[in-house]
Amino acid sequence: MEVGELELLQRSLNGDLEAWGEIVSRYKEAAFGVAVAILRNRADAEDAVQDAFVRAYERLRRYDLSRKFSTWLFTVTANVAKNALRKRRRDPQPKEVWAEDPAWTVWQEDMEMTVREAVWGLPESYRAPLVLRYWHDLPLEEIGAVLGLRLGTVKTRLHRARALVRAELVARGVIRDAVG
Repeated sequence: MEVGELELLQRSLNGDLEAWGEIVSRYKEAAFGVAVAILRNRADAEDAVQDAFVRAYERLRRYDLSRKFSTWLFTVTANVAKNALRKRRRDPQPKEVWAEDPAWTVWQEDMEMTVREAVWGLPESYRAPLVLRYWHDLPLEEIGAVLGLRLGTVKTRLHRARALVRAELVARGVIRDAVG
């Protein structure tokens, strides 16, 4: 029988690291998706996710148990990733990028890789909502909470992101028409 999230959080608050480990197992992939949407780098995203879980555990007492945990955790993850992005911009170093990771290119089909490249080419302000919506199935309200945006802004950015991806796919010859 699977233990409920609230029980795991309460046990974590009492110092049960095994319970926190279960929380990490449940959310690590989604948190990675949030981080990689912002950072566009696997290694940096992995570091950010690890830092986010440490930060979340340290600040777990500040979390309101009546609110949705995933929204709070993804917000922590997004903030850690944005801080890492700012740090990387101040101290640029050559890093691995998704397109250069051979494991990444091996397991993807050509079309999927092309679409992903188009998405990765988007500015962060458009890319993050798109990834959270379509790759992690977050509701619009939760995307807004995670990224600190109003619902209307989320909708606008998703609309523009889809248009930019569609235009990029037309430019690459993947699809014929940008309309429709």
